Amino acid sequence: MIAKNASNLVEQCISFWHRFTFARYFGASVVALIIDMIIYSAAILASIAPSIAAAIGYSIGIIIHWIVSSNFVFIGKKRSGSKLQLQRAFFAGSALLGLGLTIGIVQIMTMVGTGAILAKITAVGVSFIAVYAVRKWGVFR
Repeated sequence: MIAKNASNLVEQCISFWHRFTFARYFGASVVALIIDMIIYSAAILASIAPSIAAAIGYSIGIIIHWIVSSNFVFIGKKRSGSKLQLQRAFFAGSALLGLGLTIGIVQIMTMVGTGAILAKITAVGVSFIAVYAVRKWGVFR
């Protein structure tokens, strides 16, 4: 009886955990974003052009995001063998989408006089939604 109740509780906890994919993805994104913004800010302080700084920060952040997403967000969706390589390639493709959006938005906004940090924050919001959708319904389906 106790073993059955414990097993039932474990199943309920796992089910509860799986229902919050977006929240876990958001957490993974926050971790990656913190690293991204630290690198971006350091690059700006080093007088690197904002669009290049955005590319550097985003690229390093995406590596962190893969590690967290594949292990803690889309649980049980990580492939193995050759399918893992394809999944990584699609993940990288979604990262390129986000990177392109980030660079483009930062470039356009800073060209029209928006501050570099506000431009980056705007780019983060847009790319977050676009990339989440691609990963949820494409990469980790």
